[in-house]
Amino acid sequence: MTFGRTGASQMVKIANIQLGEFPLLLAPMEDVSDPPFRAVCKENGADLMYTEFISSEGLIRDAIKSRQKLDIFDYEKPIGIQIFGGDEDAMAMSAKIVDATNPDLLDINFGCPVKKVVCKGAGAAVLKDVDLMVRLTSACIKSTKLPVTVKTRLGWNEETKNIEEVAERLQDIGVAALSIHGRTRSQLYKGDADWTLIAKVKNNPRIKIPIFGNGDIDTPEKALEYKNRYGVDGIMIGRAAIGYPWIFREIKHYLNTGEILPPPTIAERIQACRKHLQGSVSWKGQKLGILEMRRHYASYLKGLSHVKEYRNRLVTTDHLPEIESILLEVEEHYSRELQPA
Repeated sequence: MTFGRTGASQMVKIANIQLGEFPLLLAPMEDVSDPPFRAVCKENGADLMYTEFISSEGLIRDAIKSRQKLDIFDYEKPIGIQIFGGDEDAMAMSAKIVDATNPDLLDINFGCPVKKVVCKGAGAAVLKDVDLMVRLTSACIKSTKLPVTVKTRLGWNEETKNIEEVAERLQDIGVAALSIHGRTRSQLYKGDADWTLIAKVKNNPRIKIPIFGNGDIDTPEKALEYKNRYGVDGIMIGRAAIGYPWIFREIKHYLNTGEILPPPTIAERIQACRKHLQGSVSWKGQKLGILEMRRHYASYLKGLSHVKEYRNRLVTTDHLPEIESILLEVEEHYSRELQPA
């Protein structure tokens, strides 16, 4: 069954931000969506990106890690800064802080399912109290000149899927766009994302703001299928971009031509990994940049046969020149002898 509307394609806009006919958004991911990661995604076609979510309380306390997440760069634009919290005053104050850093929009996280966030009454926990969600969002809207958008889920659990009410009420108070992950909080990231309710929101005659779908898009074919079936204004991509920023260019090419691009060469994979590494070291300092880059090597090298030895070497050295040398060794070895699976 197809839910989407038919007709000529139109440019998608959030307030005055032009995003193209079918924008691809990079999801905000904790400990992933930092500037070095965003740089390789932007280079490969992400139309709109978001920072990692930032604690409103952390911003107010001037917590170093929270403040550092405000770092954005001109080449990233358009970009949104995402905040989360469960207190109206803290959210309002945080919105003012974000406003001063001059992103293109402010996004509110009402979808994070992790326990440490939910236990604070933030993220997806707010789905249990739509009145509170409205108050928190309104506090932000009143405190910033930026367009305010929201990322959320279908509901708290299977019995409380309230996204249709949420969408109407958030639009009514001035939210400029809504990104919906097709799972409940109870599902976490398990099971299949259900896009049927996302489609109902999009096709609600009352809804005029852009609706972006999120969840399980990991191939160009699936992107086109969901675009046509559910009629969303664009797609938000999260986990599929980790170690594979080419997902954006592959989807765009397929939507435009119907052709599947060949996968990135080993040279392209190593080049992107090195750029990510260099950006991580430049932004975080050598020690932390090297340490936090370790979580990404497995994704960049995924599918290469017998790569475990190289991966182990990459995550056990603290010396940047040695890491660079290992990556070049990987490139030479697999370019000469093996092909990516």
